[in-house]
Amino acid sequence: MLHKKMVQALNKQINKEMYSAYLYMSMSNHSAQLGLKGFANWFMVQYHEEMFHAMKLYEYIQRQGESVKLETIATPPDTFASPLDMYTQTLTHEQFITSSINELMELAIKLKDHATQIFLEWYITEQIEEEENDNDIILQLKLIGDNPHALLMLDRELATRMTTVTVDFSKGVEAAA
Repeated sequence: MLHKKMVQALNKQINKEMYSAYLYMSMSNHSAQLGLKGFANWFMVQYHEEMFHAMKLYEYIQRQGESVKLETIATPPDTFASPLDMYTQTLTHEQFITSSINELMELAIKLKDHATQIFLEWYITEQIEEEENDNDIILQLKLIGDNPHALLMLDRELATRMTTVTVDFSKGVEAAA
């Protein structure tokens, strides 16, 4: 059974993950409007990953015999100055999520909640990957500068990214694994 403080914190994290999904869906739409379908694809894959992250939390809370409390999801921005701006905002947001996951881990340690500590290890590893991916693309965009040909080459590369997480949660997030 989870401590009340942990349940509240995990529920707040669901909201943060859902906001992340909204943010990346918005960035996908903005990219599509610019004709950058590869960027749109990359952000839509990111949307699916964030939904998966939220659902893992959702199911964990339920498996621990507690109730999920969904909160209102804030409206994300819908316009961005450039692809570099989108990825800079993405990195900043992922750093915020990393900090939030670390706070969850600190709470689990304080409460001596070993099960939640083990559960959160997956998120900690995931956040390392998220920030690394964002940093890599930011570096590429800085190298590209104002070169439209290079931007289109990166767009083609980003179009190859595929969703690697389950997107059908009807049987649970672990069902497809």
